[in-house]
Formats: sequence, C-alpha cells, structure tokens
Amino acid sequence: MAASGAPVVALVGAPNVGKSTLFNSLTGARRSVGNW
Repeated sequence: MAASGAPVVALVGAPNVGKSTLFNSLTGARRSVGNW
C-alpha cells in the first residue's frame, strides 16, 4: 500500500504484449510508457 492508502499495482510482462493498452483501458487514462 502507498502512504495514501491506495494499493500499488505493477503490470509486468514481455515487450509488445499490450501492457500499456491494458493499463489505459483499466484506468481510462492515456499515458505514454517507456522502457527504463
């Protein structure tokens, strides 16, 4: 849990399998994600 009490979630997987698409679909956000 984050300090705010919100759960912390990670999407982990192989490249080009749709993690960003899933994140955007679940959150309604349109975020750009990069490798690091």
